[in-house]
Amino acid sequence: MAATSLRRRTRQLPAMLAAFFVCFVFAIPFLWMILTSLKLPSELFTSPVQVFPRSGVYWEAYTRIWTAGQFGRYFWNSTLVASIATGASVALSVFAAIGFARYKLRGGNYLLLGVLLSQLFPLVLLVPPFYAVMRELRILDTHLALVIAYTSFSLPFSIWMLTGYFRSIPAELEESAMIDGATRLGAQLRVILPLAGPGIAATVIYSFILAWNEFLFATTFISSPELRTLPIGLQSFIGQYSTDWNLLMAGAVVTTVPVIVLFVFLQRYLVAGLTAGAVKG
Repeated sequence: MAATSLRRRTRQLPAMLAAFFVCFVFAIPFLWMILTSLKLPSELFTSPVQVFPRSGVYWEAYTRIWTAGQFGRYFWNSTLVASIATGASVALSVFAAIGFARYKLRGGNYLLLGVLLSQLFPLVLLVPPFYAVMRELRILDTHLALVIAYTSFSLPFSIWMLTGYFRSIPAELEESAMIDGATRLGAQLRVILPLAGPGIAATVIYSFILAWNEFLFATTFISSPELRTLPIGLQSFIGQYSTDWNLLMAGAVVTTVPVIVLFVFLQRYLVAGLTAGAVKG
């Protein structure tokens, strides 16, 4: 038994080393941001390159970032816009996905494929029509414009992913609930939605990350400094003639933390949700 376990671990060793190497490569930019934010300003551009702080840890960047400029307001703006856009995207995609998964629509599969293909357009091509619509609605320079843009952009992939997940849930469960007296809507809310938790969690992660990190729509639609979100706020730390790299890197680290926390809590659902969407969609 022990010999079999040892042989299995030996066969898995190359894959584990490869996975560790890939994770390390992807983690290098984030580690570099942390180390740069903790160096003294005099250690940032030494030659040869200095990886770790040598003269002490420079924690001041993490305190200055909340007092210099309006970083706290940017953080609140991003939290507000990303949360509302995520909630709207999840709610709309759940109802649309239930329709695709539970009702026989003429040409439904082609319509679903068309929804997904709309996600393939480059984001920069969508900015002019979105800008024209927002201008006609007179909601430019408001958070509502960002919420609408982020929701509409995340909907196609969310619908496709959730449709696959709802199709993986047996329809007999819903029918059994209806035989017991529940309405169709009640059966879907009380039986189907709880079972679709992993798919919904994956949609939450995808929609939130997309809205949290988006820059192009935010810099096009928002002109008032007090309405800026974090990606635009980080850009404001870059001056024309000089850049406070400690402040910029500390801001980038603080901006990344909420996404990492959300991913850590929901990552096991993300894998299950994406897998179901890929297989059944």
